[in-house]
Amino acid sequence: MALKAIIHKASVSLSDLDRNIYADHELTLARHPSETEERMMVRLVAWMLNAPETNDHGTLEFGKGMWEPDEPSLVRDDLTGLRMHEIEIGQPEEKRLVRACGRSRQVTVYNCSAAGTAGAWWAGMADKLAKVRNLTVWQFPPDQVQTLGALADRAMTLQVTVQDGVVTVDGSGKSAEITPIRIFGCG
Repeated sequence: MALKAIIHKASVSLSDLDRNIYADHELTLARHPSETEERMMVRLVAWMLNAPETNDHGTLEFGKGMWEPDEPSLVRDDLTGLRMHEIEIGQPEEKRLVRACGRSRQVTVYNCSAAGTAGAWWAGMADKLAKVRNLTVWQFPPDQVQTLGALADRAMTLQVTVQDGVVTVDGSGKSAEITPIRIFGCG
């Protein structure tokens, strides 16, 4: 018998001062049995960092990345079905990224792996992806991701503030600060 997803509900108040976006969101995250709480929270932060100002050009949705091998972690299609943005979490393979860059206008990777593995992964990918123009790769510091994971709960009420490139997540009397580091792209 297959294990079922663990459902997490998040009421999020987003104040993105960098993009001038202020909104409240009710989100449902299905956490795959093999997914850590840290990775799930990185998916949530990635959603916040890419939340569109309005849904006039399509909505940003959680993808089936953990269940379907060819699906991204997050995806935004426009109203005609054209793929606008794919977002991957972790260390996707070169073939997967090249395919994503071919079918989407923009591809973003948020690497939340341990610092040593992140550097080795990107060192092996950098030359192969040097000519790709619609890819941006970010690294989340591992110690910050661990602190972020401590905020995970089945029902979360969170305040997310983005200012000067720093993401602050507050909830349940705890706080985490994430400072994404861009390692590739113009994102």
